[in-house]
Amino acid sequence: MKFSTKERYGLQAMVELAHQYGKGPIALSQIADSERLPLPYLEQIVMPLRQAKLIQGCRGAHGGYVLARPPETISVGQVIRAVEGELVPMPCVRDDLCMPCERESTCAARSVWGLVHAHLSDALDGMSLADLARPRMLDNREARR
Repeated sequence: MKFSTKERYGLQAMVELAHQYGKGPIALSQIADSERLPLPYLEQIVMPLRQAKLIQGCRGAHGGYVLARPPETISVGQVIRAVEGELVPMPCVRDDLCMPCERESTCAARSVWGLVHAHLSDALDGMSLADLARPRMLDNREARR
């Protein structure tokens, strides 16, 4: 599975906002610098995040962006869906389509896409921004030194 640049950058920005949660608004330029992301592209990515009510903009001299909710309540799956849409862009596994696929009963690959969709949704919806923002634990080799 390949994740788009928009998804990767959006998640990086959201994790940075999670790191800064409770410290006030953060300018996009600061997020772009700290995460080494192109500011013009980041400006495009925040629009769908705002529309999904995952972030809020704050105006003024010390303005910027903040998470709209605590990082524990925002899943990685919500971020990916906000910036790109479906996790698995296969029409036959989408819940929101009215018309069933004409090949649904004979398509051998449909069960694969359904399984991928279910596992990917479980994995990404089971991880919060808080999980990603926590300092990484030292692995056993480093702890022994």
